[in-house]
Amino acid sequence: MNITKYLQHRFALSQTGAKEMIKGCLMCALHNFALMFPVGLTFYFVGDLFNGNDVSNYLWQIVICLIIIALTYYLQYNKTYYSTYIESGVRRIAIAEKLRKLPLSFFAKKDLADLTTTIMSDCAYIETASSHWIEEFFGAIVSTFFICISLFFFDWKMALASIWPLPISLTIVALSPKVMKAFNQRQMDAKIDLADGIQECLETMRELKMSNAENAYIQTLEQKIDRVESKTMINEWAAASFVVPAQIILKIGIATTALVGGIMFADEKIDLMMMFMFLLVASRLYDPMSGALTNLAAIISTQVPCSRMNEILEGKTQQGSEILDNNGYDIDFKDVSFTYNNSETVLNNVTFTAKQSEVTALVGPSGGGKTTVSRLAARFWDVSGGKITVGGMDVSKTDPERLLSLFSIVFQDVTLFNNTVLENIRIGRKNATDEEVIAAAKLAHCEEFVEKLPQKWNTDIGENGSRLSGGERQRISIARAFLKDAPIILLDEATSSLDVENESLIQQSLSQLIKNKTVMIIAHRMRTISGADKIVVLKDGKVSQQGSPEQLLKEGGFFKDMLEKQR
Repeated sequence: MNITKYLQHRFALSQTGAKEMIKGCLMCALHNFALMFPVGLTFYFVGDLFNGNDVSNYLWQIVICLIIIALTYYLQYNKTYYSTYIESGVRRIAIAEKLRKLPLSFFAKKDLADLTTTIMSDCAYIETASSHWIEEFFGAIVSTFFICISLFFFDWKMALASIWPLPISLTIVALSPKVMKAFNQRQMDAKIDLADGIQECLETMRELKMSNAENAYIQTLEQKIDRVESKTMINEWAAASFVVPAQIILKIGIATTALVGGIMFADEKIDLMMMFMFLLVASRLYDPMSGALTNLAAIISTQVPCSRMNEILEGKTQQGSEILDNNGYDIDFKDVSFTYNNSETVLNNVTFTAKQSEVTALVGPSGGGKTTVSRLAARFWDVSGGKITVGGMDVSKTDPERLLSLFSIVFQDVTLFNNTVLENIRIGRKNATDEEVIAAAKLAHCEEFVEKLPQKWNTDIGENGSRLSGGERQRISIARAFLKDAPIILLDEATSSLDVENESLIQQSLSQLIKNKTVMIIAHRMRTISGADKIVVLKDGKVSQQGSPEQLLKEGGFFKDMLEKQR
């Protein structure tokens, strides 16, 4: 693995970001070399002053020295801060793009607070690490290495007396990764738990107030805050237990330089100016390394956030052909099995066909696998066994985004955006005109409540449609399906939030939408599936019955029992 690939993986960088990091390290090393110029200038100035030589020419040398330092600092700033901020934007976009392409099985393992922490907090932490710690650490290592080598050309004994603390200090801090990773992980777990608790509190405030449980929940949050504080302090103490001893040893180097230099000067093995030079160099040599040791501990602490980002960036995406070669729109399930996280079996050898120009209703008890079936058809997940085809086209070999262009989907859980009514419906087809959007909205009977809003169609409906009722939100979701007008329609309890009158009106509109299309409906209310051509009964992850409503009524079983109970 070359250095660029290593940096990409270690610090969750793009290829360009890794190359820019290398340049930043070199610029930091160059700046450290420039900061050694005043040391050399001071050495020669003192020598000339003791020897009675003219020192007037040092004025312009000081000016040149300051210009070089300013120039190298400018280059260092551009290659650390400026480049880092550009890379930070690239990283966030890359994570967002990757999340868009990851299968839903990935999100089943993560909660919202965890992903939000990765995108916001972890990215910000790596941004700080890249701009303040990483380049400066490696720059200090490079510059210090070459300066140490150069000292041996003057006197090897004095060089050893000056540099011996460096490898020992670095070794002490380098022993900390395993310990630091464990403490960092515990701190991160506590932060995610707290973020999750805060989010849950905000989302369930109504239920908490209804149950008079606010105080009890707030006490739980306070305990989580205390836990984060405790883990953070322990983490800092753990880092200090390595960094502080290393820096103490580093400071001893000046004392050993002075001690050895004094002994050698007394024995006339070096002159006063040589001893003075080593003391000057030692005083400057340990400055960048002292910061480098602190930076090393901070760099080690980036392992946890980087691994969390790499889990997303290196996650396995769903791939497939972008060419849709289906012949018609029949959805065929052949011995389909599915498990969550390779453990919980949801579907077992499910076989049925939802034909074009027919309405196929999926019914059965809760947890039977109805919603899973509909989402597997649209390749929200990949099957564990068997095969699903659309018009003979294997969905597992089709690009998910291209496949979804064939589907209009209305789920029970509606997701809306903090935007206008028009723009929320326009998500169904982004290039639709206002007239087309309003026509689709009228088919979903949205005008009834939209006309009462302050700005009508241009009214902002709040976060996730917070200013609308459940039924109004559902109708906007149905309007999206009307606007998209795709050849396959999936309805998962699409009218569950509507009253009987509006449900009847929307079913009349749906009857226009579903002509010559493949329709799969999931519902518990019999009136919702009264016009279905085919019923598939899913129970315990298996197809227990399938056929026309008339056939199933003659057979008896779950469908007949459910129908009689609802009547």
